[in-house]
Amino acid sequence: MTAILAARGLSAGYGGSRVLRGIDLDIRPGETIGLMGRNGMGKTTLIRALIGLLPAQDGQVLLVGADAAELPAFARARRGIAVVPEGRGVFASLSVMENLRLAATPGDWTEARVLSLFPRLGQRAANRGNHLSGGEQQMLAIGRALMTNPRLLILDEATEGLAPLMRDEIWRVIRIVREAGVAVVVVDKTVSAVLSLADRVVILVKGQVAWTGAPDLLRADPALMHRHLGVDA
Repeated sequence: MTAILAARGLSAGYGGSRVLRGIDLDIRPGETIGLMGRNGMGKTTLIRALIGLLPAQDGQVLLVGADAAELPAFARARRGIAVVPEGRGVFASLSVMENLRLAATPGDWTEARVLSLFPRLGQRAANRGNHLSGGEQQMLAIGRALMTNPRLLILDEATEGLAPLMRDEIWRVIRIVREAGVAVVVVDKTVSAVLSLADRVVILVKGQVAWTGAPDLLRADPALMHRHLGVDA
C-alpha cells in the first residue's frame, strides 16, 4: 500500500543548522501514528518539512509515491494533507463559521458534520476566533482542517494547555476521525492517550528516529519509555 506521505533520508533544519538527520518514515492510509519524543527533538521540524514549510536539505518527501520537492505547502494541502499546528492558528478576526467555510472543499466532512462533532462551535457560530477559549479554538482548528476533507490529519501538540475535560473531548474527536478512515499523525505530551490511540509509535531523539513500533511493545519496555520520553509505564 502506497504511503500517503513519506520521508526518505530526510534532513532539514534552519539556516546552517541541521535538526533532522536521515529520517525514514511512511504514513499509510488509515494509519494513526504517535510522533513522540522529548522537547526539542525535532517533531515540529519534521512536520514542517513534510508539509512543505521547510525545505529538505537532503533526502526526499514523497506524496503518494511522487517526489514532492517542487510542491509548496498549499499544493500539498490540496492533495489531502491537513495540519492543526501548535498554537492552533485560527483567524482571530473571522467568525467560527467564516473560519470553517474558508477551508471547505467538497467531500464527506461537511459543515453540518463538523458542527455535529463539535456542538460548542455551533453555539458560538458568530463569535470571532479571538473570542473563543483555548479549547474552543482547538475545536475550531480541528474542524477547519476536517473541512478540507483530508486523507491525512496532522495534529501538533493536540491538547497542549487545555483543561482535563477539554483534553478528553479532543481525544474523543480524534478517535472518531480515526474510525472514519482518515490517517492521523498526533504529537502530544499525554503519553498514555497517544499510546491508546496509535497503531504505531515513532520516537525522535536529536532529529533521528530512535525507535518505532507498536504501542504495546513500548509499554512493555519501561526503561525505553523513561529514557526517551521521561515517563514510566
